Amino acid sequence: MSSDAPSYPVRPFTDEEAPAFAAQLDFGFHENPPQEAHDLWQGLLPRERSVAAFDGDELVSTGGDFPFELTVPGGVTVPAGGVTMITVKATHRRRGILTAMMRHQMHGWHERGDAPVGILLASEPAIYGRFGYALGVQHLSLTVPRGDNGLSAVAGSDKFRMRMVDPLEGYERCQEVVEANRLGRPGMMPRVGDGWRDAALADWEFARDGAGPLRCVLAEDADGTTVGFARYRVKEGYNNPARPECKVRVKDVYGRDLASYVAMWRFLCDLDLTSEVQAEVPADDPLTFLLADFRQAVPRLQDMLYVRIVDVDRALAARRYATAVDVVFELSDPFCPWNTGRWRLRGDADGAECSRTTDPADLVLGPRELGAAYLGGFSLGALGRAGRIEELRAGALAQASRAFVSDVAPFVPFGF
Repeated sequence: MSSDAPSYPVRPFTDEEAPAFAAQLDFGFHENPPQEAHDLWQGLLPRERSVAAFDGDELVSTGGDFPFELTVPGGVTVPAGGVTMITVKATHRRRGILTAMMRHQMHGWHERGDAPVGILLASEPAIYGRFGYALGVQHLSLTVPRGDNGLSAVAGSDKFRMRMVDPLEGYERCQEVVEANRLGRPGMMPRVGDGWRDAALADWEFARDGAGPLRCVLAEDADGTTVGFARYRVKEGYNNPARPECKVRVKDVYGRDLASYVAMWRFLCDLDLTSEVQAEVPADDPLTFLLADFRQAVPRLQDMLYVRIVDVDRALAARRYATAVDVVFELSDPFCPWNTGRWRLRGDADGAECSRTTDPADLVLGPRELGAAYLGGFSLGALGRAGRIEELRAGALAQASRAFVSDVAPFVPFGF
């Protein structure tokens, strides 16, 4: 693997270097988590997929990636590298260290063949664009007023029994509900193993931002089957003695169907002594249509997942397409040069293939454009209208745009 910072070798960190790795993370993110938090996240990160740069014996950067199975359009999955823990020591910025780490990571995915797609949650999005990452998923941030907020009931939403449980006790039942949703929405990923369970239920004081402990409520049908759940915290607000204004902060809310999902929301919006419910939901969430006055929920789109196509042939062949597509695109990708060239994509709702070709190109674009459209949350047509894609054959952009779109907006179920 090549390196842009040869005087700062890049490699996985060792057990002996784990404390230095944790200390640099704290310094880089200006946080002070308990040691158990470091133990959990370092335990989740396969050591061979960690990455750090060194100035002599001094660890000066951190990073790594989690191996995920990412849901893509068509209800299928693709292996993805979930980039995480990226920092560079403040004394060593602008020396090519981050570029060397990102190249080490992507070239490793390509050489091992284990992650044709890279994904990350960007603390500073502008940093990652130069490595080919593009915004692929937006979430809708809502602040729903409690009480008479006009949240409509739907058929069957009032028939469930609500039961409070310890979050750990209810975890497996909650996961069954998540699993029932996972293949139906691009961007979803499973939590596999006890480590990811512990991450989902982590309740460290430093991460609560003043809110209370994690709560869990289940919705059960007449047979006792869990059909929905919500995990949430409440931040107390008793400054106004005439009107308590505690705030409900939702961590997860799911239902097996519309009725159970609406039942969870009606529960959250009617908790005593609270004034509002704060949550992030998919951009096409049913609440968009079920709230009588959607404006009162103060809707705000925010960037979430950034996507990088690492192996274009494998990535594009892994997903399905809304309409039949047969298009040749020319790609320039200096950071992942194996992608550079012309590729023919043929696909539909049943499958796809993507292979090199010498045929004339229909579209000219880069890895960022493919990454933005990959999960179906942004259209190639919109990118073309922004001047990001060049159309060489009339009608090719519209055809490709229709094929890439997803009928269901992508959503990222948890942070990493």
